[in-house]
Amino acid sequence: MSRKIPLAWLQLTRERTRLLVALAGIAFANILMFMQLGFQDSLYYSNVRFHTSLQGDIVLISNQSSSLISMKSFSQRRLFQTLDFPEVEAVHPIYLDFTSFKNPETGHPRTIFVIGFNPQSNVFDIPGVSENQKKLTLPDTILYDRASRLEFGPIAREFNAGKSVFAEVRLRRIKVAGLFMLGTSFGADGNMMTSDVNFLRIFNLRQSGLIEVGLIKLKSGTNVQAVAENIRKYLGSDIRVMTKQEYIDFERNFWANNTAIGFIFTLGAIMGFIVGTVIVYQILYTEVADHLSEYATLKAIGYSHKYLLNVILQEALILAFLGYIPGFAFAIFLYQKTRDATLLPIFMTVDRSIIVLILTVVMCFFSGVIAVRKLRAVDPADIF
Repeated sequence: MSRKIPLAWLQLTRERTRLLVALAGIAFANILMFMQLGFQDSLYYSNVRFHTSLQGDIVLISNQSSSLISMKSFSQRRLFQTLDFPEVEAVHPIYLDFTSFKNPETGHPRTIFVIGFNPQSNVFDIPGVSENQKKLTLPDTILYDRASRLEFGPIAREFNAGKSVFAEVRLRRIKVAGLFMLGTSFGADGNMMTSDVNFLRIFNLRQSGLIEVGLIKLKSGTNVQAVAENIRKYLGSDIRVMTKQEYIDFERNFWANNTAIGFIFTLGAIMGFIVGTVIVYQILYTEVADHLSEYATLKAIGYSHKYLLNVILQEALILAFLGYIPGFAFAIFLYQKTRDATLLPIFMTVDRSIIVLILTVVMCFFSGVIAVRKLRAVDPADIF
């Protein structure tokens, strides 16, 4: 027994050119949504990699600090005061700042993010740090982020080739003692780490003991939220006390709510949805308008209005799934190109692929609902 081909499929494939145009439009809308959502997730993820790498439970920063790219200093004495709590196992002061890094080949300076810490302490969970940090006890040595942008020079390549690599940082000659892997972000094109002593040599005008981040490690089994609240009351309002997750959320919320970037990416995804809706609506509306007499005939021989509505909505769903496939494939290709060009962590995720698929189905279904309004005016008498 032969299977019947759905009427919706027959109508869509009758005009091959129109079908291809519709699929191209839906794929374009999908690509736009994929790219905007991908950039948005990349924005949030790249800017909290430093935060997630911290090997501690509670973080202290100045209440005047708004994000990692806008940190204010506070006295490390405030951090050491938390040792009064029996639940505190260890504290780690961290220095942060931006300065000029001169490309050793071209001599062109570029701003780099500098992290200073005690190399005798286990502070960061970052590939390449723990095995190299003891080298930072030597004067004027640094660890260089192999994922920094190429404008800083071929530092990682020459180091891996076994060469001695030197560079000029803030008018001071330093030696690259090792590599680590943190990655660029929307706030920093490159990163380097050094000891707290070397940090103060590079930033020789800074006062010793004024830090940007205080990291607290608690004893095992401690209630982190309760201790954080007690430290918050103890230190007063000039120091912001957060758990590690609260610190991550603090940075994420800054980029989402206090900068134009987060809004722009969200708006771009919305515009992609609107563009797709308009394209599908135009295709389906034209489809209905070109076959009004046929629909009137179907009504005349007994087919209900509900049946005709189902045909149009089936066309909308077919367009959604067929248009999603090339959009998904091309988005993966663009992610790879963007990652190679910017070194930003932009990847396809299962959650995002499902979200865009759902948005595509909703987009096409909504367009179909609008387009079928014209069917209400169809009268069987129109064919005579």
